[in-house]
Amino acid sequence: MADDFSFDVVSKVDMNALADSVNIAMKEIVNRYDFKGTNSTIELDQKTPLLKLASSDEFRAKALYDVLLSRMAKRGIPLRNFEPQKIESSLAGSVKQEIKIQAGIPVEKAKEMVKAVKDAKIKANAAIQGDQLRVTSRSKDELQRVMALLRGGDYGIELQFTNYR
Repeated sequence: MADDFSFDVVSKVDMNALADSVNIAMKEIVNRYDFKGTNSTIELDQKTPLLKLASSDEFRAKALYDVLLSRMAKRGIPLRNFEPQKIESSLAGSVKQEIKIQAGIPVEKAKEMVKAVKDAKIKANAAIQGDQLRVTSRSKDELQRVMALLRGGDYGIELQFTNYR
């Protein structure tokens, strides 16, 4: 067969499911006895992809993040794409924490993946296209080997395979 087959490797978070997880976590926090009077909040900023947590002290901020993680896990959101930043003190003794949401594959990680494909001597080409990776080959079996290779590697982010052709 003369046609090349291809697929894209992406890393993305479903923002609707994440917004639902944040809402459910906030409902739980409002009703929990250990969070009464702490003014604990979770905000989702979809433009910058960022989560903002605020609470009365560092212990409660960590507990807040744990509640959110459990809600995200139940919705099938990839937890590896979240990068918690340092907890910072703010006015009146409260604390704030930002959690960066990794959307797309960073260039350094994409270069690692391309190198891994080349080092494995698989007859496939991997090319970086913006924040995703396009893998092409003449054989579907070779593409399956690339998928297995990338699934087995640890790149610090959750990978999804889309756009099969």
